[in-house]
Amino acid sequence: MTSTLIKSIVFTVVTVLATVALAGTIRNSTGDDGRRFTALFSDATSLNKGDDVRMAGVKVGTVQDITVTEDSNAEVTFSVTDEVRLTSGARAELRFRNLVGQRYIALSPSETSGAVSLPAGHTFTLDDTRPALDLTMLFNGFQPLFRMLDPKDVNRLSEQIVAVFQGEGATVDGLLSSTADLASTLAERDEVIGQLITNLNDVLTVVDERSTQLDTTLITLQKLVSGLAEDREVIGNTIVGLGDLTTSVSGLLEESRPPLKDSISAVQVLSNNLAKEGPVLDDFLKNLPVKLDKIGRLASYGSWLNFYVCSIEGRIPLPEGYMGDLGVKPVAGRCR
Repeated sequence: MTSTLIKSIVFTVVTVLATVALAGTIRNSTGDDGRRFTALFSDATSLNKGDDVRMAGVKVGTVQDITVTEDSNAEVTFSVTDEVRLTSGARAELRFRNLVGQRYIALSPSETSGAVSLPAGHTFTLDDTRPALDLTMLFNGFQPLFRMLDPKDVNRLSEQIVAVFQGEGATVDGLLSSTADLASTLAERDEVIGQLITNLNDVLTVVDERSTQLDTTLITLQKLVSGLAEDREVIGNTIVGLGDLTTSVSGLLEESRPPLKDSISAVQVLSNNLAKEGPVLDDFLKNLPVKLDKIGRLASYGSWLNFYVCSIEGRIPLPEGYMGDLGVKPVAGRCR
């Protein structure tokens, strides 16, 4: 029982110590904050709290805090162990730790003899610092070449380029060797490159032949844009007017929806009635032209209606007691 307890205690202590060591490694901490300094950088992209502070490639401190100043510069607070002596004229540079984008602060000692030690809290100004190399701009320039290489070759060449531009690691000979390999790869694919240049030449030839049309298109486009810019107030007012019109039409439709619904229902009833009285409707439509022809005679002499007495039937009482006929018969041609 005692042996088991002792083993459990030893295992627990070892586990705790290993966990503490692992946590310290993950936190990237030196275990001693030491003296603190401040450095101003024009750009501190990808630099994070807890990153390394190195001198001659050896970790001597840790980044403690990063803030933005009123003039839009990055103010980095970092610690350095007490064993490291910083003198006036020292410089702080941001360098890439790897191609993933991790960075660290590299401290360069002063090259001036007799320099005095810097006190804790000293601030490295913009003249004493240098931001990291812009890899995006650098690699964009090499992008056409990287497309012709294998991923492994690209990574190897990229690491050497970064190291050379940062002044450490690989030598210029290594960079030249990689460049020679790159040139050999390009030479092996000269046919593809030649075809690309030929196609590009054809494109430029067509563009040159259409230079007049291209100039006209660009000038017309410029006039269009200028006209739109000059009429921007009118266009803006028109858009506002369209908004008001849309609101008014929406209100009109909302108000007219109930009457329109009733009208549609009434039309449905009318169509049902007409369907039921189909024979009567057919007879009406057949006789309608004849009736319209007769009615048209009334206005055949102008934009008025003519009425004629064609016949009168009836009897008129006479003084002697006899009844006489009117005697008006439809003898005129207009009455036939």
